[in-house]
Amino acid sequence: MGAQVSKQVERRKAISVEKKTLYGLHESSGTDFPGSTYRPADRKKWMVSLGPEKMHINKIVWPGTHDSATNKIGIPGITRPFAQCQSLSIYQQLVRGTRVIDIRVQEDRKVCHGVLLTYGIDVVIKDVKKFLSETESEIIILEIRTEFGHDDPPEFEKYLEGELGEFLIHQDDHIFEKTISELLPKRIICVWKPRKSPQAKAGSPFWSSGYLKDNWIDTDLPSTKFESNIKHLGEQQPVTSRKFFYRVENTVTPQADNPILCVKPVTNRIHNYHRLFIAQCFSRGIADRLQIFSTDFIEWDFVDACVGLTYARVEGKT
Repeated sequence: MGAQVSKQVERRKAISVEKKTLYGLHESSGTDFPGSTYRPADRKKWMVSLGPEKMHINKIVWPGTHDSATNKIGIPGITRPFAQCQSLSIYQQLVRGTRVIDIRVQEDRKVCHGVLLTYGIDVVIKDVKKFLSETESEIIILEIRTEFGHDDPPEFEKYLEGELGEFLIHQDDHIFEKTISELLPKRIICVWKPRKSPQAKAGSPFWSSGYLKDNWIDTDLPSTKFESNIKHLGEQQPVTSRKFFYRVENTVTPQADNPILCVKPVTNRIHNYHRLFIAQCFSRGIADRLQIFSTDFIEWDFVDACVGLTYARVEGKT
């Protein structure tokens, strides 16, 4: 018992030190970067406002959400705080400016996060289609994966193509150099990551898992995650040289050996440092690698930071 208490004390000290480290970096380095003062007039239509004919796919800084469809997961006030990573619906996230959606499913097409369940994938699709019907030039990256420990939903590709076929941008390496206007009226890059089913091939309506990569580390230590994100991003090629999307997630996650298991208070340790991260990418000479930037509980300012950097790239200010 004493050893366990001692371990918890050390863990709390480590978290406190790391929070102070990030705060100190924020105070000493600042958060200015090219485009940092830009604010889109309409976040719902921020891509069209920047000019679809000027925005190449590989130069967009895509604001994304982590575990996107968890706004109603589990039981309110009981299990939900342990798995909820977003408080908004998919439609509300898209209206707020999110352009990368992260969905995990199980065999019956229900969305899940670990063992906890929420609504079916049809709710997600309905929200996506509603948003697309209200906009004209916004492109979405829709990532759907089979959750760890589950089998793939039967005939899932057939189902998705039946629901979204008219919007799907087919897998093609040449897409990265193209502008949004060259892809229209197609609107969705759907990355399907099954656990056992064959991966999608070139020309398919779906994109295989190799087209959306990241280097996830499972930690609740904010400075550790921040520096890991910097390190792995720095190992990537510039966006203009890649034929895949690379994601950085501005999140930390609860750990089983720590008393605080609810998502929000844990992820808040890093949540407000998104502008610091972008500024540090410039400071460390790796800003040309940044592409997809995701977060828990997405807010206006996170979207604005991503859109601002995209604006700077489009206007040749980086």
